[in-house]
Amino acid sequence: MSELHKFLFEGLPVRGNIVRLTDAWTEILSRRRADDAASSWPWPVVELLGEMAAAGALMQSNIKFNGALVMQIFGEGPVKVAVAEVQHDLSLRVTAKVVGEVAPGAHLQELVNVNGRGRCAITLDPKDRLPGQQAYQGVVPLNATTGTGAPRLADVLEHYMRQSEQLDTKIVLAANESVAAGLLIQRLPAEGGSHVAAGTEMDPADQLEHFNRIATLAGSLTPKELLELDVETILRRLFWEEKLLRFDPQVPRFACTCSRERVTAMIRGLGEEEAEGILEERGEIDVSCDFCGQHYRFDAVDTAQIFTSPGDRPPGSSTMH
Repeated sequence: MSELHKFLFEGLPVRGNIVRLTDAWTEILSRRRADDAASSWPWPVVELLGEMAAAGALMQSNIKFNGALVMQIFGEGPVKVAVAEVQHDLSLRVTAKVVGEVAPGAHLQELVNVNGRGRCAITLDPKDRLPGQQAYQGVVPLNATTGTGAPRLADVLEHYMRQSEQLDTKIVLAANESVAAGLLIQRLPAEGGSHVAAGTEMDPADQLEHFNRIATLAGSLTPKELLELDVETILRRLFWEEKLLRFDPQVPRFACTCSRERVTAMIRGLGEEEAEGILEERGEIDVSCDFCGQHYRFDAVDTAQIFTSPGDRPPGSSTMH
């Protein structure tokens, strides 16, 4: 079963999260194959989306926010856009638009940052927006990292957290076709004193030293260990000298927010003339969800009802069936 564990380092201004997506991740992949085996994502895209799903769950679990965290990576390359969306209850979904040939060993640079203009956008979209309220979005270039060599997703997100949230962060990510997993270590801001053991006062330089020490331990975790070891073993191996304050685990799961109502609204937005043109050409309007593969089909009667005002419909009619 998928699991996410949150913990604090007692007496230190440092927190951590670790996530293992198992059934939630395999359901995403199986739905993609079931919808169209020929359109299954190439392995490098599977790895990228798995890392994005794990990272999205880690980041969403650290914020008090009733809404969706949407991570988008876009640029130039065979992957035009990759998206991971995680709701406040850790239900999640991912998708990608692939339009070119993907080399077997392609990494982030080759997938979406061929000309160095790729971007990573993090959007916080409130569930119930107030009038005039806009979603918050932060954007960072894929190549604006402090490391050397081609950027990895973890490098990009660490840079995002430092730039947009002013939080020193260490992230380790890994994914295969069975597991998507991640570990996040974060230095708490000065005002986060409520998270530190009572009576602890620490010089900022000492705080940074402790964070760097713990981040170095986290960075020693290999992708193979992250994918194959259970949570308890990982935490014991990495932080056996630290006292961890653990919280009850959470259970991430796959869930899609698509619905026939939303597709109806989309068709209405196309306009009656364009909708009728699709009907004439294809006989029906068939919309498939990119995230879960669900098909929504509208015949001529369904489509006519979409563009008929409620007062003009016969009793008992509906755009839904």
